[in-house]
Amino acid sequence: MTIQASAGAALAITAASPATPDAAGYAALTLVEIGNIEKIGTIGSVYAKIEFQPLKGAKQKLKGSADYGSLQPSVAHDGSDAGQTLLRTAADDETNKLYSFQVTYQNGDKRYFQGRVFGYPETVDGADTILMAAPTVEICTKVVKVAGTA
Repeated sequence: MTIQASAGAALAITAASPATPDAAGYAALTLVEIGNIEKIGTIGSVYAKIEFQPLKGAKQKLKGSADYGSLQPSVAHDGSDAGQTLLRTAADDETNKLYSFQVTYQNGDKRYFQGRVFGYPETVDGADTILMAAPTVEICTKVVKVAGTA
């Protein structure tokens, strides 16, 4: 296995849903890359831990419900960026619609999932800073992992 840098990674979004929740279904979508991303965040499931301690014997530990996670990308706000515009639209969407996302790694690996955007707060800091946004994307489906061809 070869390690890789985060540089070159990208996040893309579309309002469309895949015909099937697999690599082929997501690959058929037309996604718009979100520009000026400084970081994307953590992708992957975490399971609730269920424990039971019998009076005799070892503690039992089982996997409970899955939490597919959430992304909190850091974005230099650009009102003319098509990907950011769609991300803001998703944040303002009160219908609980699922949006489709694609994360592409430096080596071409892809991660596909659907999620909801729970806000797009903007940060206006000091005079010598960039106007930033910190959207929260709650991942609502299992992440589909596709190996890159690069």
